[in-house]
Amino acid sequence: MNWLGAVLTVCVLVSSARCASDAIPWCYDLPSCSDSTWATIATKFCNGTRQSPIDIVSGSAQSDSSLTAFKFDNYDITTSLKSITNTGKTVKVNFNSNIKISGGGLSEDYDSLQFHLHWGNGAAVPGSEHTVNGKRYPMELHIVNSKASFNGDTTLAVADGTGLAALGFLIEEMPGDATGQPASWKKLTTYLTNITNSGESVSLSGAGISLDDLLPGVNRSSYYRYLGSLTTPSCNEAVVWTVFKDKVQVSKDLIDLFSTTVRVSNTSAPLIINNFRRIQPAQSVTQTSSTSKTCYSLGLMALSVLLGKL
Repeated sequence: MNWLGAVLTVCVLVSSARCASDAIPWCYDLPSCSDSTWATIATKFCNGTRQSPIDIVSGSAQSDSSLTAFKFDNYDITTSLKSITNTGKTVKVNFNSNIKISGGGLSEDYDSLQFHLHWGNGAAVPGSEHTVNGKRYPMELHIVNSKASFNGDTTLAVADGTGLAALGFLIEEMPGDATGQPASWKKLTTYLTNITNSGESVSLSGAGISLDDLLPGVNRSSYYRYLGSLTTPSCNEAVVWTVFKDKVQVSKDLIDLFSTTVRVSNTSAPLIINNFRRIQPAQSVTQTSSTSKTCYSLGLMALSVLLGKL
């Protein structure tokens, strides 16, 4: 990897929005630097052969028994979230240390570094990066993880074909007339008014939100898997992608806040909307076997019976 490409990727994954890598003028909103130009702006990877995101065709995904359940270390603690930042391209939440994942068919433990989001223009204009059977969802949350053996060195991670593991959670509008739901997402979105301008960041030390709180109702033993890339320049083909089958449900009013609050630079700049890359050529996709979903459902049934006897 060349130096500039390495710096760009590290800035996207780890640090603040502005850095030397801005010499590569990629964007979402202008014809001169939107994703249609990335293959020429960052030629080394953005025109590669295992690019992300993709359309996941469920009927073509082969079952893989090696795709076991994940273990999520410290996803349940309310001090896991460190800060929330407007990068000018997305909203990013950095994590404190000792947040990890393992299992899930991964080759080793991975350190969880941050999550960021992709959206369209309110709940009515969907903006997830991955699609399933051609359907795009309102938003998508990506948890970025790096091989634990790299000790947080993302330059090493992006040079390794499986150096990063990304967990993709599709977000759909909650049915009915619910507002401010779930409570964890209402807490998170209250911070958006503090980061309206690019580069602004605030602490989440008092938020009292865990990662588990932000992923209600998702069976994290049921997912799709493929080898792909970062979805922003320099599009390094270093990512083991996991896209979960269950969706995170969030009320429309909270989804709408992302496209009506944060801006690409300052208060006179456009709002961040449609910050997703278009679908890339199909990759080979596998999925967890149906037994994982069955076991999950049977576990819930058994719990319901037990509670009914108390």
